Amino acid sequence: PGIAIGTVTIPHLLADLDDVPDRPALDPAAEEAAFHRAIAAVEQEVREASEHLAPLLPPTEQALFTVYRMMLSSDSLLSDTLDGIRAGHWAPAAWRDAIRSRVRLLEQAEDPYLSTRAEDIRDLGRRVLHHLRAAPAQTPEPTAERCILVAEEMSVAHLAAAPPERLAGIVCLRGSALSHVALLARAMGIPAVLGLGDRPLGRFEGNTIIVDGYQGRVYLNPDAAMRKEYQQLIANEAELTQELRTLREQPAMTQDGYRIPLHAKAGLLTDIAKVMDNGADGVGLYRTEFAFMVRESFPSEDEQYQIYRQMLAAFAPRPVVMRTLDIGGDKTLPYFRIEESNPFLGWRGMRFTLDHPDIFLTQLRAMLRANTGLNNLRILFPMITTVEEVDEALQLLERAHRELCEEGCPAARPEIGVMIEIPSAVWQAGQLARRVDFLSVGTNDLTQYLLAVDRDNARVASLYDNLHPSMLKAIAHVIAEGHQAGRPVNLCGEMPADPGAAVLLLGMGVDSLSAGAVSVPKVKWAIRSFTLTKARELAQQALALETVGEVRQLLNEALRQVGLGEIVRELV
Repeated sequence: PGIAIGTVTIPHLLADLDDVPDRPALDPAAEEAAFHRAIAAVEQEVREASEHLAPLLPPTEQALFTVYRMMLSSDSLLSDTLDGIRAGHWAPAAWRDAIRSRVRLLEQAEDPYLSTRAEDIRDLGRRVLHHLRAAPAQTPEPTAERCILVAEEMSVAHLAAAPPERLAGIVCLRGSALSHVALLARAMGIPAVLGLGDRPLGRFEGNTIIVDGYQGRVYLNPDAAMRKEYQQLIANEAELTQELRTLREQPAMTQDGYRIPLHAKAGLLTDIAKVMDNGADGVGLYRTEFAFMVRESFPSEDEQYQIYRQMLAAFAPRPVVMRTLDIGGDKTLPYFRIEESNPFLGWRGMRFTLDHPDIFLTQLRAMLRANTGLNNLRILFPMITTVEEVDEALQLLERAHRELCEEGCPAARPEIGVMIEIPSAVWQAGQLARRVDFLSVGTNDLTQYLLAVDRDNARVASLYDNLHPSMLKAIAHVIAEGHQAGRPVNLCGEMPADPGAAVLLLGMGVDSLSAGAVSVPKVKWAIRSFTLTKARELAQQALALETVGEVRQLLNEALRQVGLGEIVRELV
């Protein structure tokens, strides 16, 4: 998000992997040597970029360069390339094939964080190819006082090459808000628009441009009136940012004194600082599968223990909700590939782990061990379809607990919850609640399954909206069933990150919210601007409406009435 006005600079293009022809390796040993030199050269580029940007970034974002180096040194990526060379292909073609294979695997992932890693792999692929062709790319030195970088695909090296005091914004024709470039830009406070679509880059060079990161729009050569309007918006934004900073240590408490726990989600240890910096009350969803996906094999119990212990210790005594391995279907591991014709309805979540109790038990043991002496762990079972799945998972948890006690490692039994993210779980919420300690509604998947909409399909993506009246009624049913069983209900996903939706959920009776860390300040601001009575009135009105448009209009108007017009502008 954010707004910037500046002059366009276009980085030089990198080599395209798709342009690499098939050729035989005339001297395989020489090809291998050239490949190793290219890898070393790109490692040096990443190291220099890290050193250049380190003073501008918090530790959590600096760790992204470690992820880049891990990808470059990936055993499977390197071995696949060397195997290709030894099979008779020249190094550029062998590298191209290895990159394509990894990109296909990541692009199939349902989780947007993982699918976005394909962009990073492609960028590294092009950089290595440039060195294989002995033509390292350079980014031209921006001459304008306020520079906007515009490229088909942006790389970390592009960001590092631009003087930070001049870099005002970035625009990518491709990419998403979860790419490493987007994450770094956000951490540096640089407005960005990604995924703009095909445009002739030549039109941009040297022109004045407005980057509106809130609306995802770019204005080329704006007139004086538009420039004046956006300059005022930039001034307003600076005031808003300063006001939100003052809420970091404040609770998410309504004006009539009702406090709701506001948690953040995390997936890597590098997320710890981000969650803390934004004033969250704990971690409402820790996605353990990320630790599995950055490795070349299943992590051992001790490896998992180290990761979980660091996460739990960082937040103790605040709660950390750890979701057990949510893998399978189209969210595959590089070392455990699954082929399915309909992955969205396939082998994932608890379906996968219950079919592999050894993997499940190893993870449960690591979690229970990590919780020793801290006692802030909560365990969450994903993709629950039937009560039998919960019963079986609880039996395995009891087995893991018993084994550890017998081994002399007394582990307290943590609170257990289940995710409500498919319709069958919605209508059995009461029976599920009576088996566990809490319920957590996963709004992203529930919206997709309830509305039968593939959110990644551009033809139907407009139908995907978690404010659909059917979604609101489903959530209300889960809350009522959970409370009738005496169990709290949490909401996670993109829905609680929407300040208006968060106020609506508060009024519907949800017990806690989990949003992305960067969304926590605005959600907190919205909650602190309402009374619980007003939130309940909004919920009652929203549940009586018939269309998404009516619900959104109701929430936006409510936000405007309490002086949150700036937030409304971001949501339109």
